[in-house]
Order: sequence, then C-alpha cells, then structure tokens
Amino acid sequence: MFTGIIEEVGKITDIVQRGENRRVTIAAAKAPKELKTGDSIAVSGVCLTALDIQSGSFSADLAPETWVRTSLSRLHKGALVNLELPMKADGRFGGHVVQGHVDGVGKLIGLERIGNSENWWLHIELPPEIEKYTVYKGSVCIEGISLTVAKLSDKRCTIAIIPHTVEMTNLGSLKPGDPVNLEADLIGKYVEKMMKAERPESSLKIEDLVQQGF
Repeated sequence: MFTGIIEEVGKITDIVQRGENRRVTIAAAKAPKELKTGDSIAVSGVCLTALDIQSGSFSADLAPETWVRTSLSRLHKGALVNLELPMKADGRFGGHVVQGHVDGVGKLIGLERIGNSENWWLHIELPPEIEKYTVYKGSVCIEGISLTVAKLSDKRCTIAIIPHTVEMTNLGSLKPGDPVNLEADLIGKYVEKMMKAERPESSLKIEDLVQQGF
C-alpha cells in the first residue's frame, strides 16, 4: 500500500523489449538503497516489481497490459517518473490510501500559474470511469501523487498545486495532452459495490451520492 507522497523523482535510462514485456531501467539516488529484488515500488502511480537493483538504479518489467493501460506508454529515455516505496507499518500516513492500481488514464489539459501567485492550477480531463468517483475536496491520485480536488466541471478536475509539489514530482516535465495515471479513491469504489449488492432494487445511483458530497 502507498499513500501518494512522492519520495523521489527518477529518470528513465533504458527501455528494452524482452519477449512480450518491456524492461525499463530507472536511475534514482534513494530508492535503490532500500529495495530488494521482488519488492514493490510505485512508479508514477503504477505498482511495479523491482528487479536488477544497482547502486543508483533499478529495473522493472512492464507487461503489455500495463504498457497499454497506463501513462507509462509515453515513457522514453530521459523521461521523469514519480517514485514511492510502500508505506511501512510504523510509518506516518501522509496522503490517502493508494494501491498503485491505475483505474484509468486522464489527459493533462495544462499547468497554469494562479494569477500573480507562486501556486499553480493543474487541469486534468477525466475519463468516465474516474469522473464518477471524483468529488469536490475529495482525494485523487494523479501520477502517483495524492491530491485534493478544488474544482469539478465538464469531466475536468482542477487542483491547486504548491511550488513544492511541482519541484518534487514530474508534473513540471509534462506537456498539455500528455496522458496521466489516475487512481480513484478506494472508498468510493467499495461504497458503489456495497450499494449494488445490498440494495439492487434502489434507484439511488453513485452520481446521487457524489452530488450529496459522499
């Protein structure tokens, strides 16, 4: 389990086709020191298995499904990725519950300065499978980052970003139109399933709960 608090930004140094999978190698200063072969690590919000760990890098294999269904398909040598190690049992819970299971891919509309402020607005276009779980002031995981929704309209969400987040993640390296990994809040998905299982005759829909602030 992860919490969406990025610990380090890594850089893609190699992508090699190995059979049906692609092996990516990521240079990083901190993460390799704590990894063992087979450990989990979130790479831009995707839970991957660490392999071939070196003093300043590690690798991970991407199955065709992962390549096609996540923003990792835009990776190239030199691309920046967000890294987070799994939460320790005695660790501090800084963000929200993040599994590293991407629910869908959104599109970066833009990252724009808020007036004369040092902060930014992050605009993301949401696919339907994520939009229905996204609520005002709720949590959403974007590229592995735990963020809070500030505005919602026309299948787009807007998030206020502080300078620290831009500096410590890959957001500043992305361009309008780039795909971004999205993971919806786990609680909303469980609520939807329980409603369908326990009250099949009810006319209440997940959209109604969203409007009520759940």
